[in-house]
Amino acid sequence: MTASEVQRGSSTLDAAHPNTAQTTAYLPGRRLRPSAKVLPEHARNHNRALVLQTLYGAGAMSRADVSRETGLTRVTVSDLVAELIADGLVVERGQREGVRPGKPAMLIDIDREAHQIIGLDLSDYSDFHGAVMNLDGEILERIDVALEGATGEPAVAKVLALTERLLQASTRPVLGIGIASPGVVDLAGIVHSAPNLGWHDLELQRRVADASGCPVIVSNDANAAVLAEHGFGHAESDLMLVRIGHGVGAGLLLGGIAIYGSRFAAGEIGHVTVGTDGGPLCACGKTACLEAWVAIPRLEAEIQAIRADATDDDTAALRIDQLLRDAGERLGIALAPVVGALDLSQIVLSGPEELLDGALAQATVETLRNRTMAEFHGDLTLRLTTLGQDIVLRGAAVMVLSGQLGVS
Repeated sequence: MTASEVQRGSSTLDAAHPNTAQTTAYLPGRRLRPSAKVLPEHARNHNRALVLQTLYGAGAMSRADVSRETGLTRVTVSDLVAELIADGLVVERGQREGVRPGKPAMLIDIDREAHQIIGLDLSDYSDFHGAVMNLDGEILERIDVALEGATGEPAVAKVLALTERLLQASTRPVLGIGIASPGVVDLAGIVHSAPNLGWHDLELQRRVADASGCPVIVSNDANAAVLAEHGFGHAESDLMLVRIGHGVGAGLLLGGIAIYGSRFAAGEIGHVTVGTDGGPLCACGKTACLEAWVAIPRLEAEIQAIRADATDDDTAALRIDQLLRDAGERLGIALAPVVGALDLSQIVLSGPEELLDGALAQATVETLRNRTMAEFHGDLTLRLTTLGQDIVLRGAAVMVLSGQLGVS
């Protein structure tokens, strides 16, 4: 059964100017998208973001359209639009065609070609991935760097080298650099713990900003992925995205608000011990952590061993199916308390489709339904992301759009 078949059964900060040397990441407890007016003392930056969000979502509109959509006065909109045009963020697209009486309205839109975004995905166990993207999150240029087992400072050097190559590949002014890292990352872009990369209390945001001269935002890779699913995948405002790769982590949105936790470790479910019946030894030293059951390197190694040992293809297929079902069951055991506690209706999986879609997804949703209240969670949806393997890179774009422009 595929995931599709299974399915059927912070805020943004005040808008910053693009040439700011560094930006701050999200503040907790704020909605991702501005949607209403605020008090006068906070109004200008908020309303600037509100205009940009409206244009970003709707495309070309007249100033009067923006006024009606946002509830701002026409004078305020005209003033903000003039400022945004001067900043190179908004452009006039020409007069609206049609047969309306009076002078045709001038259409305005975000200048989507004026700036580019650089995104880095550091979550893969074999390569660091980078991309130059436009403001719509479309990938214009890709560059990958083999990790080659690098940890500590050698891994940081690879990040800096990849960033430099991406800057050289960009063809427009860079709005900002978004970096998605595994591990526990705080709002200042400090990677407090990323064991697989040997990073502890690494000031990654500052290091990249100093080297590049660009605004930089660093976030956990699963948090970046859930922002992409919300911004580009049109997901619901209540969402848990489980990112399965070198490790296992989750990003959470509740009421459209990104949840980070008091120590920025919300969603760090990879080292939750699953069951009391033993299991694989984890890299952290414990036995039967979720990551030891589900992480992609472990699954790939087990599948390779099964194929080498099995006497025929049918036997190998059955054993691989059971391996994936066992992994899915353990994932469901770990997620069931979260679903029950938060009353989630949707979970999205992100990772290699060939491993996640099928037996693993089916076993996960079956376990979830068996371990939660049927009357409330029986219609739980579990699906694979629609954004594929680019989800983390596109999440990095959302981070920059949110931090620099106040839109998502």
